[in-house]
Amino acid sequence: MPIEPPKRRERRRLTHVDRGGRPRMVDVSAKPATARRAVAEAEVALEQETLSLIIDGNVAKGDVLTVAEMAGVMGGKRTAELIPLCHPLPLTDLVVEITPDRAAGALRIRSTAATVAPTGVEMEALTAASVAALTVYDMVKGVDRGVEIRSLRLLEKSGGASGDWRREPSEQPVARRTDFTRGPRRSR
Repeated sequence: MPIEPPKRRERRRLTHVDRGGRPRMVDVSAKPATARRAVAEAEVALEQETLSLIIDGNVAKGDVLTVAEMAGVMGGKRTAELIPLCHPLPLTDLVVEITPDRAAGALRIRSTAATVAPTGVEMEALTAASVAALTVYDMVKGVDRGVEIRSLRLLEKSGGASGDWRREPSEQPVARRTDFTRGPRRSR
C-alpha cells in the first residue's frame, strides 16, 4: 500500500497586508451588506474604597459610570480614525454598560455594536470597551494609582461569511487581582 504524503494545510494569510508585505485596507466592495453584531468586554480592577466612591457618586471628577459609558460610545464611533486599516462603518447600534462587581473589586464593561455592512463590527465593540475603561482610569487615577485595566476581549460576533462565533465559558477570565507592592487585595 503506497504511503500518501501528508495533506498540505491551507496557509492562512493576513488580510491587511498585500503579497509584498505592504499594509492595505481590505477591499470589501464585492461583499454583500449583512446584519452584523459584536459584543466585547473589559474589566477595570480597583481598590474597594475607589469602587465605593464610584458607586456612591463621590468621585471629584463626576459620575464615572455615565461619563465612561458615553466616552465608550463616542470612542466606538471613531474606530476607523483610531485603527489605521479599519473601514468606517455606519453603526446602527452601540451600547456600553458598566456594572460594578464588589466581590471582584472591579467594574465590568460590556459593549455591543451592530451594523448592516459588508464587514464586521468587532473592532468597534472592542474600541468602545477600551475607551470606557481608559475613561474610568482617568477619572479615578487621583485616588487610586493601582487601577488595572484587563481582560479586553471579544465575547461574540454574528453575521458575515465567517458565521457566528462565541467565546467558550472555559475561556472566561478568573477574577483575581494582586497588587504585588502591597500584597493581595482584601475585600470588605
